[in-house]
Amino acid sequence: MAASNMKAVKLRMRSIESTMQITRAMQLVAASKLRKAKERADATRPTFKVLHDTLVDIAVGNTDFESPYTDANANEKWLYVVIAGDRGMAGGYNANIFRKMAELTEGKKFDVLPLGKKAVEYYRHREANIVTEAFAEVANINMGDCLSIADIICDAYKKGEYGHIAVCYTGFISMLTQRPSSSALLPLSDFWNKVEQVVEAEPVRNLILYEPTSEEVFDAIVPQYLAALVYTAKNESVASELAARRTAMDAATKNAGEMLDNLSLYYNRARQASITQEITEIVAGAEGT
Repeated sequence: MAASNMKAVKLRMRSIESTMQITRAMQLVAASKLRKAKERADATRPTFKVLHDTLVDIAVGNTDFESPYTDANANEKWLYVVIAGDRGMAGGYNANIFRKMAELTEGKKFDVLPLGKKAVEYYRHREANIVTEAFAEVANINMGDCLSIADIICDAYKKGEYGHIAVCYTGFISMLTQRPSSSALLPLSDFWNKVEQVVEAEPVRNLILYEPTSEEVFDAIVPQYLAALVYTAKNESVASELAARRTAMDAATKNAGEMLDNLSLYYNRARQASITQEITEIVAGAEGT
């Protein structure tokens, strides 16, 4: 092997070693953040359950119940809250959620409310109608931001701007499995159907527990309920992104190690062949003298 080629292989090996250090560091950072993200996702579920049970209690205990959030309107336009990541290097995490959205929106008129830099960039590039870009960094979104998102959703639905509102996110199944999912937000028709099943199963109760009226309390709780749904979906997505990045960086580190081993073997064999050739030339020159 020529000296220049051996030098190129050596430079390639150093480059791979540097990349492997980066991927290993990103893997460790993702693993460290993942534990906290999973804890946050688990911590939000009790809040969601309390709000859900309260809505059920109000609806079941009132036979003449009415709410603008339970009635579907004639508008066929959709609004999707799309939760993606702020960065790449997470395998197919972002691509999978956009593929899921493409399936959901095929043949539909829709607007998007993107959460995460990648979602904002994706739909801005495709010139989609974006409701707001105020929540571009999904990692910094807190419960207060989710309440603001819920207010935007509720106001738009009550004005009849959209007939259907849903959230598209990535559900955290396990450390190795993350699944793109969607969940309806408004109208609460699915929720209402479940309530009707409960009403049929149990005797109707006329409970006066809420002031000023049960309907007003219900309508006041709905934005908080939707905010809890969005916040839970956001936490699931963040945990999924970190898990996907950890898995991707682990695979990248292993692949870099394999490439480094192969290049080292190739370099050592070539170096040994070069030394053998030089010895042979020296011996042949000595015999000729």
